[in-house]
Amino acid sequence: MDLTRAIDSYCERTGPEYWSEPVNALTNLAFLVAALVIWQRIGGEKLPLARALAVILGVIGLGSFLFHTHGQVWAAIADTLPILCFVLLYIYTANRSFWGLSPWPALGATALFFPFTAATLPLFQLIPGIGPSAGYAPVPALILIYAALLRRRLPDVARGLAIGAAILVVSLVFRSLDETVCAGFPLGTHFLWHVLNAIMLGWMIEVHRRHETG
Repeated sequence: MDLTRAIDSYCERTGPEYWSEPVNALTNLAFLVAALVIWQRIGGEKLPLARALAVILGVIGLGSFLFHTHGQVWAAIADTLPILCFVLLYIYTANRSFWGLSPWPALGATALFFPFTAATLPLFQLIPGIGPSAGYAPVPALILIYAALLRRRLPDVARGLAIGAAILVVSLVFRSLDETVCAGFPLGTHFLWHVLNAIMLGWMIEVHRRHETG
């Protein structure tokens, strides 16, 4: 694998230069702001999983910034790996916090994310226009499944999860539209994916925090 191979995946990028995606790069500040806000909201509460999620949220912003400035394979890994870590840790957190599972069962249930993604991804790839964003589509689907299963047990949590899934769906729409609108809107819409995702991920941590402290 050539880790320095250039990647041009988004409308805003017009060349291999470092600052070829200024808006896509700078909107990653939203992740850092969201991480700081949720860290402050956690305050002195003993919520180690929430704090870990807040740290990863900040790292997502840094990794995405690297990708939208360097635009190379290694930076793409730095972009996507923290997102996967956040997803897996949040599933584990949900299993522990919302379902009350002990660590090992919670970890085992978290591992089911991989076969779930493998089973549902081909279905999402059939959606016209979704393109590479199909890889993210299993996440809101899984959130909605959790919301449905928790609607009687924890209605407030279920509502919060559903809101998070809805924000993520809208975010995915903007991510998918980026190349489609490129000819008429050279800036593209990927930057909205950043802003909405920062809001959504911060909100998901807040749902956990409220459940634990409410």
